[in-house]
Amino acid sequence: MRQSQTAVLERYRVLRGDFTTEPFEAGWAGEARWFVQVLETARPDTRIVVTTQVSPDGLHWCDAGCPTQVVAGKDMISWPVREFGQWLRITGSVEGDGGSAKVQIYLTLKE
Repeated sequence: MRQSQTAVLERYRVLRGDFTTEPFEAGWAGEARWFVQVLETARPDTRIVVTTQVSPDGLHWCDAGCPTQVVAGKDMISWPVREFGQWLRITGSVEGDGGSAKVQIYLTLKE
């Protein structure tokens, strides 16, 4: 039987400007999937742009080579990550004039 885990990295957090999630150690997993759910936005033109990052030690980071993801308005997006090594996080920014967004961010992992 495969093992799995879901990590809730952000719950009802209000994002403004640039942000980075807490790093998550996932070296045991063979695959991962991000979920970013926007619950509320301050303005209708608000969008969130996110990039997956990887790290060998949880201290030094680089982009994972995954396409940049964009979520606009109240929506949820998801994307897979493979061959990621040891640590995962996402970094991004909230775009739009004076925009903010309340989000939930999940990372699911499978062995």
